[in-house]
Amino acid sequence: MLAVENLEVVYEDVILVLKGVSLSVPEGGIVALLGANGAGKTTVLRAITGLLDIHRGEVTKGKVTLDDRPIHHLSAPQTVAAGIGQVMEGRRTFVEFTVEENLRIGAHTAERGTVEANLDRVYTLFPRLAERRRQVSGYLSGGEQQMLVIGRALMAQPRVLLLDEPSLGLAPLIVQQIRDLIVDINQQGTSVLLVEQNANMALSIASHGYILETGKVVMDKPADVLREDEDVREFYLGLREEGASSFRDVKHYKRRKRWLS
Repeated sequence: MLAVENLEVVYEDVILVLKGVSLSVPEGGIVALLGANGAGKTTVLRAITGLLDIHRGEVTKGKVTLDDRPIHHLSAPQTVAAGIGQVMEGRRTFVEFTVEENLRIGAHTAERGTVEANLDRVYTLFPRLAERRRQVSGYLSGGEQQMLVIGRALMAQPRVLLLDEPSLGLAPLIVQQIRDLIVDINQQGTSVLLVEQNANMALSIASHGYILETGKVVMDKPADVLREDEDVREFYLGLREEGASSFRDVKHYKRRKRWLS
């Protein structure tokens, strides 16, 4: 449904950040996009959602399509209207507005007559937000703010939801709650592209995963295959087989160098 094809992105006419990136999100799927800081994950999301211009970036090659319709030249509001929603890193709420005011802002592209139904859906997904609907959002906890920005994105009824580091800075119990909510949202019919440094969480719910290194996709496999890959387990899941030798460490280093070449 959503396809990124051979995408190149340049910032400030000089810095090549994405180098021929291709990935796809099938209808009804959850796809994980993993990689270290600076790999280009957020740039992929900006290219999809029309936010590159704000950061002086430009798509110089390739395309982004939704149902075979090019969308990479659309503005951000046009992209939302087309069916793409994004939750940016950092839980960016309108801190002086109430929870419900934040949610209603997210419905500015929704069809007339759907706002109240969308609001009810969000409150059903996030009962905590219903309890705090009149509270100023700046006083919410980090986990509650994350729920709020996800709920705000859902108010526009996106067909594809892009999540940028939704577990960042949250306690393990809250991370589990966010994980379960992503699954619930997906089961209700919304496809998800999940950017995460918590690779274990992401791969536990995704059907497919991509690993991005220095602007290139270096691995593209089903999520369960990635979870069993030796290099992914060591570099991204923090797992090393007991008794790993220095020879094996060198082997992994050489394989990682091949990824980046």
